[in-house]
Amino acid sequence: MTLPPKVTDRAFARLAEIAEAMGEAKSLRVAVDGGGCSGFQYSITLDEPAADDLVLEKDGQRVLVDQVSLPFLSNAVIDFTDELIGARFVVQNPNAKTSCGCGTSFSI
Repeated sequence: MTLPPKVTDRAFARLAEIAEAMGEAKSLRVAVDGGGCSGFQYSITLDEPAADDLVLEKDGQRVLVDQVSLPFLSNAVIDFTDELIGARFVVQNPNAKTSCGCGTSFSI
């Protein structure tokens, strides 16, 4: 059974900050593409929703997941982190068997 990913309050708050800085609200698209050093990689971009996207919404902010990526992100957590190495959106994915050091590439 495919469970939708969860988005943390911190990720939604950062998305709201980005929208305020840009002067317009854009949705955050989280997708899974083939490639990277472990077989799959996350693609995180600002985008407009497509007709068949899963839309996760809070306080007017939206996170989008396309239907092809959805099974790979089942029960994952989409978060925002601000560490010494930099600030970025991250995916904590229970489906990933291995991942690379940068956290953007994984295998299932």
